[in-house]
Amino acid sequence: MNINFGLNLIQEQKLIMTQEMQMSVKLLQMSAYELGQYVNKEMQENPVLEEKDSQNPKSNNNETNDFKEAKDFKEIIKYLEKDDYKVKSSSAKAENEDVSPFYYIAQEKSLKDYLVEQIGELTEKPEILNICRYMVENLDTKGYLSVKLDDICKELTISNEKAETALEILQSLEPQGIGARDLKECLKIQLYNLGNNDENIYIIIEDYLELLAENKYNIIAKELKITISHVQKYVDIIKTLEPKPSRGFYTGETVKYIVPDAYINKINDQYFISMNEDMLPKLNINPLYKEIINNGKDAEAVEYVKEKINSAMFLIKSIEQRKNTVYRVLEEILAVQKEYFDYGAEYLKPMTLKKIANNLEMHESTISRAIREKYVSVNSGKVIKIKDLFTNGIASVIGGEDISTINIKGAIKEMVDNEDQKKPLSDQIICNRLNIQGMNISRRTVAKYREELGIKSSSKRKRF
Repeated sequence: MNINFGLNLIQEQKLIMTQEMQMSVKLLQMSAYELGQYVNKEMQENPVLEEKDSQNPKSNNNETNDFKEAKDFKEIIKYLEKDDYKVKSSSAKAENEDVSPFYYIAQEKSLKDYLVEQIGELTEKPEILNICRYMVENLDTKGYLSVKLDDICKELTISNEKAETALEILQSLEPQGIGARDLKECLKIQLYNLGNNDENIYIIIEDYLELLAENKYNIIAKELKITISHVQKYVDIIKTLEPKPSRGFYTGETVKYIVPDAYINKINDQYFISMNEDMLPKLNINPLYKEIINNGKDAEAVEYVKEKINSAMFLIKSIEQRKNTVYRVLEEILAVQKEYFDYGAEYLKPMTLKKIANNLEMHESTISRAIREKYVSVNSGKVIKIKDLFTNGIASVIGGEDISTINIKGAIKEMVDNEDQKKPLSDQIICNRLNIQGMNISRRTVAKYREELGIKSSSKRKRF
């Protein structure tokens, strides 16, 4: 074994992301709503940043470049004295524009609030009503009672009879099915409230839900000694019931707001992209901090202000860079998908991240971040998720251009919607029909797209 000790000089290149680069990437991939929240948070933490409402913006590109290139803080102050720096706004809203009254709603009524209000209107004994309120606090996000009655009896030191009484009251409230302990009980409560006393439908719910989901109506019919047609009628009734009583109510879960990053409007047969900057406050550097640097008496205070100004400058530049990147991506998307914006989803062309990245001479990861959770609003007021415009293509047998997978999925859905429900189309038949239409696709791919559309297999779609 030969062991040598020595010094070796190796030259290599590494990309080390600074905090500023990491923050720039983070801002780029934020949605409009997330960016708005982040900017508001930064304004609270950085005293140099403030919101400035200016009636006559005068900043131009030259001034912005002067600001970006400024190295000396004294020079920054001179720039600030010349004109306040602020993010340009393309808002076309009038000052006296009507504001929706919904903006002033402070809190959304939750399901629990709705139930507590109903309990407060009952005339039962206070002890029973308090048990009901306790049960309401133990409902899960579906509206089911997530705690066993025995545990409630132990925790509240009450009899099982009182717990049963309280549960019966809870299950009589709106929405129907609330307070059920599982799916079967939820469906039964709704049937009972509807006045349905047919014993067979209760038996199907209790013993045959799995067979029902698999469309094995013949087994259910044989077990209950009824016709398949009767089973089908019971199934149709069960499908009208609500498996999640909490649906449609606020349950305390995080709400994601959709705020468009840009507007695409068609004017005189030409499309224009305007960035939505109303989501952000107009940023300005507080002029009061100029005096601290001008005086320069307190070195610690000057250093603190310099650090905060650096942070504020970087935030403003990053927001501007984010806007420019998103704008360039949208501009390229518009050039590729103009027919989609003209005529609709049927004309959506195959488009990948790689294609847009190559056209803009950017990295695919940059394009991916630029479109993440971002939306655009088009002329009709429709809000589109930018990512939905990216789709792979499948080679066409007849034409020269590739066919978008979205269009293929649309064709599959249309075939299923128009099929004979007594003899639903198999994946192979759908595959053959698509191939005739020039869509070069395999049976396995048909099955994959069908599952993505939430369409069941032919055996489970069959009606008797």
